[in-house]
Formats: sequence, structure tokens, C-alpha cells
Amino acid sequence: MRMIWAFLLLALAAPALAEPTAVTVRVIARDAKFIGTSMGGARITLRDAKTSRVLAQGLTSGGTGDTQRIMHATGRNPTRSGEGDAAFATTIDIAQPTLVELSAEGPLGFPGSVLRVTQLRWMLPGEPVTQGEGWTVELPGLVISPKATVAGGKATIAAKVELMCGCPITPGGLWDAADYTLTATLWRDGKQLAAAPLAFRTAPGGYEGEIALPDKGQYRLGLFALNIRTGNSGFTELTVGE
Repeated sequence: MRMIWAFLLLALAAPALAEPTAVTVRVIARDAKFIGTSMGGARITLRDAKTSRVLAQGLTSGGTGDTQRIMHATGRNPTRSGEGDAAFATTIDIAQPTLVELSAEGPLGFPGSVLRVTQLRWMLPGEPVTQGEGWTVELPGLVISPKATVAGGKATIAAKVELMCGCPITPGGLWDAADYTLTATLWRDGKQLAAAPLAFRTAPGGYEGEIALPDKGQYRLGLFALNIRTGNSGFTELTVGE
């Protein structure tokens, strides 16, 4: 009898065994589609929010998804994802209810436009987070890919602007060029010296313009893209000068 009680006490005192728990993570661009392979993916990190222990890490990969299903889905909690759409699927080992922190950083193929978001949710051992879209987080921002040449006291700028998923900005399109502006700003020693709008020239997302340089030397050229209807925005910068 004593041996039975001793066994029960040991069993109750033993730590709970970790249980594999499946998670599917997706990152969707604000006002657009999923961030996947074409944009370099998004880096996903899952941590125990209490201890900061990393539970899993990886990249989203796959396609951007079906435009009609994502951009025109209606109804309560519509499922926007389909087979082959960008995701990071993993399994984490947890032994008790765990507050998990998700960090999503991307798009990794465009370092000058990378942003990061974090989100928390409770997870239970063995209770998968795979139903519907799984754990989907939204990443704001716009990708800006700039080039600039300097001559005659001015910088001539050409830049491509696109959604974080790579979705195109076109005249009259789903992401209408009329809704977007791109502004160049010139900085030195933490002070803004000039600003100039860039004009939409070519589809998709091609902008061009000039900004005067006050004198010789190095400057920070900042480019700020804005959707004037939704407020979604992006920023990148490069060094210019003579």
C-alpha cells in the first residue's frame, strides 16, 4: 500500500510532458494579399511570452493567394487562404496553457522596406492552431525600390512602389495609382532641407522626379509612399550627394 501511495505522489509531482501542437502562420499585407516566396517571405518567430524561450522559427513561403477570394471575400470571418498560399507551418512542444508571442518580419527580399509586427495568443497543448487560416497577422507598409543619380546640383529619382505582397499599383486597378503619393525629402544633420513630390509615370508603380541639392556633400534622401485613402504607408532612404 505504501508503495502505491509513493507511486501516486511521484506521478503527481512529475512535470507534465510536452505535447506536440501544430501551428500554421500566415502574414497578409495590409489592404492586399499574403506575403510569400515572391517577396522573400516573412520571418516568423514563436516565443513563450513569459520566458522568451523560442518555440519555433521559420519563413512563410508559397503564393500570394487568390485575388477574388482575398480582396472581395464577404461574410463573417471569411477564409481567405487556399492550398499553396504562403504560410509557415510548424509544431511546437508545450506542456501547459502557454501565452505565445508571434513576431512576423518582412518582406525579407526588400531590406529597406522590412517592418515587424507582434501578436499574442493563448495556446493549449495538443490543440492545433490550423483551422481556417490558422494564425494570421497583418503587416502594414509599402515596398519602395529607389534609384537616384546626382548631377547639376539635383538628384533625379526613379522608384517602384508596391504592396508588401508585391501586388501592383496601376491606373484604375484594384490598387489604383490615384490613391497613392510618393514624396522625396532631403535631410542632413537631422534636419529636413527640402521636399518634392514624385509623379506616377509607368505601370506598375513607377514614379519619377527630382529634388534640388543645396550644395555639395552627402545627404539622406527619404522616400515616403502613402495611400491617401487607407493611410497605409512606407518609407525608405538612401545616401546621395556630389
